[in-house]
Amino acid sequence: MDILEVKGLNKIYPGNVPYRALNDIDLTVAKGEFVGIMGPSGSGKTTLLNVVSTIDRPTSGQVLLNGADPFRLLSEGLARFRRRELGFVFQSFNLLDTMTVMENIVLPLTLDRTKVADMLGRAERIAEKLGIAGILNKRTYEISGGQAQRTAIARALIHQPQLLLADEPTGNLDSKSARDVMGLMSALNKDESATMLLVTHDAMAASYCDRVIFIKDGRTYTEIHCGDNRKAFYQKILNVLSLLGGDGHEFPAIRV
Repeated sequence: MDILEVKGLNKIYPGNVPYRALNDIDLTVAKGEFVGIMGPSGSGKTTLLNVVSTIDRPTSGQVLLNGADPFRLLSEGLARFRRRELGFVFQSFNLLDTMTVMENIVLPLTLDRTKVADMLGRAERIAEKLGIAGILNKRTYEISGGQAQRTAIARALIHQPQLLLADEPTGNLDSKSARDVMGLMSALNKDESATMLLVTHDAMAASYCDRVIFIKDGRTYTEIHCGDNRKAFYQKILNVLSLLGGDGHEFPAIRV
């Protein structure tokens, strides 16, 4: 069963010279899949994520989540859809400094007026899985970057969204924290059947996915699958990135 279907997606930004950011993109993500999106800077991968997340509207084409088109909803319904059906993890964590780790995690449930006992129970369970049960009462400025990203993942998954969208989740982390976070996301994908779409520049992060779709100049360039050997998959990702080319600054130093 496909959670996400993208059909003939185009995104053109108007202006004196209109800019075509996405060109006839087709994409499906099945329930329980972990899919990566990679490409050079300006390739359209962030635009694709923004359209899938309903932050940006497509110029033409269709985005279906569980067979429904969210862009047919009015603004209030769209906000509710985004809050209930999608989970978000960002490079910059986007946590609220005035709140504790626990308060940040339960925020999506608070907005939906979930019972307090249910909220706390769910938060404690997911915090245990993510290894942050011991810091629930700390403020976000008292914790490390790796702990902050785990908190953000807990917040993104606590309401059991249909689709988790992650935009460069390892971008602000050192290599050990990045591996830890990707290992946890992979485990949640396998154990909880959480469906995930990851946009990243980082070959190490992408190697945790089931498959990676590469985008260049707003078009699908190629797609590769993991199989049984993650090290071999990592090497395949590096090979495609080298074929994609681009300036050296567009991809980070290789982490092994």
